[in-house]
Amino acid sequence: MPQTYCVIGSGVAAVNAAKAIRDQDQDGKIILFGSEPALPYNRIKLSKELFSDLTSSKVLLKKEKWYEKNSIEIVNKKITRIEPNSSMIVTADGATVEYDKLLICTGAKNRKLPIEGVDLPGVYTIRERQEAEDFKAFIVNKENVVNVGGGIQGIETAWSLHKAGKKVSIIEAAPRLMARQLDERTSKLLQQKVEAAGVRVYVNTGIEKVEGADQVSAVIAGGESIPCDSVIYSIGVIPELELVSGSDIQTNRGIIVNECMETSVQGIYAAGDVTELNGVVEGLWGRAMDQGKVAGHNMASQTPVDYQKATPITVLNAFNLELFSIGMVDESQCDATITEESDEHPYTRVFIKENKLVGVIAHEGVAASLPYKNAIESQVSLMGIDFSQISIAALLTEVTERLTVSV
Repeated sequence: MPQTYCVIGSGVAAVNAAKAIRDQDQDGKIILFGSEPALPYNRIKLSKELFSDLTSSKVLLKKEKWYEKNSIEIVNKKITRIEPNSSMIVTADGATVEYDKLLICTGAKNRKLPIEGVDLPGVYTIRERQEAEDFKAFIVNKENVVNVGGGIQGIETAWSLHKAGKKVSIIEAAPRLMARQLDERTSKLLQQKVEAAGVRVYVNTGIEKVEGADQVSAVIAGGESIPCDSVIYSIGVIPELELVSGSDIQTNRGIIVNECMETSVQGIYAAGDVTELNGVVEGLWGRAMDQGKVAGHNMASQTPVDYQKATPITVLNAFNLELFSIGMVDESQCDATITEESDEHPYTRVFIKENKLVGVIAHEGVAASLPYKNAIESQVSLMGIDFSQISIAALLTEVTERLTVSV
């Protein structure tokens, strides 16, 4: 009998899982359940390309023909209950669907600002396409937008708003912009670029209150009143656990999974932003994609594989600044760094820990990132190298040579 695979969710983890299942099982029935009335789409574009046509096929993860070709059924219904004892899920309209293997990819929800006035008309956070459309419709005749959050999503949203002619203010609680991905030098440069464009930046500043009668009129941040007619915020995400609440599926901050992406209930897997592995909730696009691939493979294969973390990479192309950040770039956790900058070569800094290359920040386009990513993932020992005397190019050459010898 052909197996029935049910996938709850319509993000990048779900789609990659469906592909991995089909790669292993050509005959099984695959049903992907999404709560939004559309084919699975790229959520990154909601901030990066906010003012583009978000209903265009260009935002889809896969086009409709791909699902047809791979016999993957898309059902736009919310799942409201899982019944593991009977291997069944229940849709919002009361229909039941039996499964042999189940994958939960319910993702995460945006963390809500815990302040007074956050529910006023004009305050938005974007996780789904309709939220982006509602926000764009609201600000058509608005001028001043406060953007809360100076991470990658916040910067990309601010850039989209600036290009659309809006006056933008960025409020960031951390001491600098994109503090998790950038060193102080690059954060400072980014802030300079943002401010040169006319965007006001408040770092090390918490938002205390949203003011307004019928709708937003100002925010109070750092004791200062900042006039505005709309607010958009992005301050992190929380795994969406409502579906498994009260079930036998173990959770902590996320759904707890093992290295095969299987939950505490046999035959039920989880992947993406909803998961917690070894006490860590990732919340990263690339990690969700890889977890979906592993989960799908293991659901359909007799030869399981373990999930291996890929090196995280962040790419920014906004405010006339192009850069990438890969791996560990926290100087306080590293043993050494090498920094280079000249008229011929843009700013580049590599990070070394325990005689291995662990991270890099470079003011270049993503095309230049591959040699660094490969060098980091190789985990080749750099024992015996004087990091104070070697160039970055020579270091990469040394990594390649040592890797060749080890093979």
